[in-house]
Amino acid sequence: MSARPGYPSDLTDAQWALIEPLLPEPSTDGRREKHPRREIVNAILYVVRSGCPWRYLPADLPPWQTVYWYFTRWEDAGVTEKLLTALRVKARVRQGREPEPSAGVIDSQSVKGADTVGRDSRGYDAGKKVNGRKRFIVTDTLGMLVTVTVLAASWQDRDGAKRALLGAYLATPIRHVLADQGFTGRLVDWTRDSLRTTLEIVRKPTEQRGFAVHPRRWVVERALAWLTAHRRLVRDYERQPAVSEALIRWAAIAGLTRRIAHGEPTRRQNRLTFSRT
Repeated sequence: MSARPGYPSDLTDAQWALIEPLLPEPSTDGRREKHPRREIVNAILYVVRSGCPWRYLPADLPPWQTVYWYFTRWEDAGVTEKLLTALRVKARVRQGREPEPSAGVIDSQSVKGADTVGRDSRGYDAGKKVNGRKRFIVTDTLGMLVTVTVLAASWQDRDGAKRALLGAYLATPIRHVLADQGFTGRLVDWTRDSLRTTLEIVRKPTEQRGFAVHPRRWVVERALAWLTAHRRLVRDYERQPAVSEALIRWAAIAGLTRRIAHGEPTRRQNRLTFSRT
């Protein structure tokens, strides 16, 4: 660890011990890496948490060009997906669950797009009155991220959800997914016929007025709230949707390392969790 003053987004020793073994082996071309990998990861997390542009990284962190090079190189190698899977398994086991989930929860979130988001990958969500992009996430029933898909905000939930559901199907044994009423219709049949997965629509009570927490779906809504606590994710700044997905995974990775290193959720969180694994 360097002697620089720490930032709140820095990994603790316990968190770094979880990530370090899962990173790719250093290059075998004989050249020594100039900057510690822990500092590279700290710099990525600083961008995600603070919301600053890459070029605005503090001078006591590695140069932004180096950090971004590692960010893109690791993403091309599927590192964030590998980290996310391994950490989720570890967190589930620590909470007495099966390593892999059999059930999940899906939801979407529309966020405004910055000027850096091109017209070819942005759209208008008339329901939410948002011009930007839409995130589709699938979590397990503990609220831990399984997969994320970022599309233009103009995509309907029942169409955009197919990519996220397919990602969850390929990555996990999830075969039962809870969803809200925005995912009704042909998507239920497509999920059953194409993925052999049950998409269960959780409808709000007829007497409900305004917002209310649903015990069977609240974990995915909480997960979206946790993600947007990272300032880089409050809106979408990325030119490519794939970069947005990568940053969302890094935010989830940071949350999982804290969850594993610092203990389980509160009793109330455990008590309201959906009973499937």
